[in-house]
Amino acid sequence: MHAEFWQARWANNEIGFHSPQVNPYLQRYWPALGLAQGAQVLVPLCGKSVDLAWLAGQGFAVVGVELAQCAVEDFFREHGLDPQITQDGVFQVYRAGAVTFYCGDFFALESRHIAQCAAVYDRAALIALPEAMRERYVTHLAALLPGGAQTLLVSLDYDQAQMAGPPFAVNDEDVQRLFARHGQVDLLECCDVLADNAKFVQRGLKRLDERVYRLTRR
Repeated sequence: MHAEFWQARWANNEIGFHSPQVNPYLQRYWPALGLAQGAQVLVPLCGKSVDLAWLAGQGFAVVGVELAQCAVEDFFREHGLDPQITQDGVFQVYRAGAVTFYCGDFFALESRHIAQCAAVYDRAALIALPEAMRERYVTHLAALLPGGAQTLLVSLDYDQAQMAGPPFAVNDEDVQRLFARHGQVDLLECCDVLADNAKFVQRGLKRLDERVYRLTRR
C-alpha cells in the first residue's frame, strides 16, 4: 500500500491490526531459533507492536522499521521509555535500551543499518502488502540479510475474493514461491483461526488459516 494509506490509518486510529498481547506463535517458536543472547533482530513494518518489547525482554537487540511516526512515539510512551532521537539519512532514529526504531520507508533500509542481524520477525509485514509489492519486499529483505539469518514468519490465508485486504491472503504456494529461492522454508504450524476472529467473519470470510514458517537465508 502507499505510504499515505498507512499514515492515514494511524492518524485516524484505524489500527485494528494492532494486538495488545504478545503473539503466541512468537512465544512458542522463537526459542527454537537458538539465537545467542544480544543477537540483533529486525522487525519490519512493526507499528507499535508489543512483540518488540517482548523480544527486548528476552535479551535481544531489536530493530523496528515503521513508517508512521505516531506509532513509533506511541511505542516508547506506552512502554515508559525516553528515546534518544537522531537522524540517519532519510530515517529518524529512536533508541532506548535494547530497542531501536528506524522511522521511515522500509525500502530505504540499508545493510549497514542491520549489519549484525541474526533474525527477522514478520507477523504483519508480508500480509500488509498487496501482491504487486511482495516480490519487492522479499527481494529487498533477502539483500539485507546475511547468510544463515533466520525469519519467523506468520501468514494469513483466506479466499481473497471474500475480503479486500489488508491484511492480504498469502497462501503456502505464495510463501514457497517468494522465499524458497533465497533459502530453506519450513512450515511449523497451520491453524484454523476463523472462530477466534469475529471481525473477519463479519467481513464475509468462510475460512481463515494462520501459518507459521521458519525461513533460513542461504
